[in-house]
Amino acid sequence: MKTSPLAALVAILAALLVLGAAGPALAHDALKSSTPAKGAEVEALDEVKLEFSATVRMPFVIVRGPGDTPRQAGDPQVDGKVVTQAVKGPLPDGKYTIAYRVVSSDGHPIEGEIPFTVKGAKTASPSPEPSGNASATPEPSGTGEASPSAAPTGASAPAGQASLEADQASATQDAGFPVWLIIVVGGLIGIGIGFLLSARRRKP
Repeated sequence: MKTSPLAALVAILAALLVLGAAGPALAHDALKSSTPAKGAEVEALDEVKLEFSATVRMPFVIVRGPGDTPRQAGDPQVDGKVVTQAVKGPLPDGKYTIAYRVVSSDGHPIEGEIPFTVKGAKTASPSPEPSGNASATPEPSGTGEASPSAAPTGASAPAGQASLEADQASATQDAGFPVWLIIVVGGLIGIGIGFLLSARRRKP
């Protein structure tokens, strides 16, 4: 049985249409982009974003840092084609890897790894601690009471007064010293004159 050229052409076109329609159905969903991108170098990172070619579900994301330390925070969130994973920050300098696994719209699992590097991360400076001298400084009081610093001035008044009284007593003693000395000397002279007169009278 001979086949006309027209029938052969129609068969070929039909086969091409079937293969063309089956091609997209056989293709699985895939990762379109990521933030950070593969091999990227960043200074800081708060979250990871993964965008797929179609809607995905059941996301699982791990962010590993130096020493295989996990850096993800909480569970990943999925919004249609985009999966977002929060990161514990700030991240120190070093090499990191994003490991992900999702289920595509046709039920096929999609997984992979995305390496990136953190360089030039800013470290938080320590807050200055309050000085102990500031806490020890007494605050001025509005009650009008004398401050403790005025105590030495009041305490020095009795000492000054005692010194003044001692000086006055010493001056009084100095002023009275010649008086009693004159009296004693005068008494001794009187006694001596009396002895002389008595001796003269006793002579024959």
